[in-house]
Amino acid sequence: MDCPPSWQQLPSLTTCGSGDVGPVPQGRNLTTNGNAVTNQLDLFEDSRDVMLRNDVLTALEQRNAAAGREALQRLGAEYPDDALVPTLETLVGVLESPVHGHFTNHGALRDTCEAWCLPCMPAARRAFGEAAGMAWCLPLWRALASAASPLPFHREMPEWHAVPLWMRAAEWTTARDSIKQIGSWRRMPITLAWMAETVYRLQGLDPAWPLLAELAWLSPKRLGALMQTLGDSSLVALRRRFDATFDGDGTIEDLCYFPAWSVAEKPGLAALLRAAEPSTGTLPEQGMRIMLELLTLERQGRQHDLVERRKDLRGLHAGLFEAYIRTR
Repeated sequence: MDCPPSWQQLPSLTTCGSGDVGPVPQGRNLTTNGNAVTNQLDLFEDSRDVMLRNDVLTALEQRNAAAGREALQRLGAEYPDDALVPTLETLVGVLESPVHGHFTNHGALRDTCEAWCLPCMPAARRAFGEAAGMAWCLPLWRALASAASPLPFHREMPEWHAVPLWMRAAEWTTARDSIKQIGSWRRMPITLAWMAETVYRLQGLDPAWPLLAELAWLSPKRLGALMQTLGDSSLVALRRRFDATFDGDGTIEDLCYFPAWSVAEKPGLAALLRAAEPSTGTLPEQGMRIMLELLTLERQGRQHDLVERRKDLRGLHAGLFEAYIRTR
């Protein structure tokens, strides 16, 4: 994963040139060419507000709260109706209220995030642009994640935990290590989805396949959301083909059969999907296990056993059997 840009590289708002309005006409020109002078004064005025905005942005880039507040006060005093003032106020306010110590309960973490973290993201994007704005927020997420680290995982408040904050900060190794500290993380859809994403970000799609399969069996809906988040081109293409060809119910729940269908569609995935750990033994999980066994029987030429297991697959799910036969 590409590293975020350094704070020194964050772009400022575009200025109107360098702010130099050129030589002011002297003597006769000052009275006979009044429109030119007026236009140049207007240009100076336009450049002035941009300069004041950029003073605030420079302080924000340097994460200097005191300089940011001083520059924002100058901007507000001269241009109280400037449209960017509320946005800059939010960002300066965030720098003025750093997180100290550790959170003692989940409610305090939730209240802090809702009070200034959530408004901070759209404000940073507006001030700096999409990518640079998200990068500006990374230190905030790191500070929050560190402060939230002592909090245990709460099943009723799973989102208020250090892991999603480490993920927002793109600290994938720390996020993975934190997930491993959560008991039974592989049996809960949200924590399993966290791990699948962290493995993908750190190692790519292949090592993530077993986790994606297990997630499909536990929560097809969450798998669908994770596919969108990852945006992996090969995974997206496979999902589109699945949606177009798999004979299921036509709902998001069909994704529980995505791992088994993928084995038939791309037998090369078999070696990866064999690493999926036993889950709850649902029909979709059984379907993938049968599909993997069929590939082995085909390779070994065991025709009698192959016929019997094909019958088992047909009895388990007609659409899955059709997908298998279509590729033979």
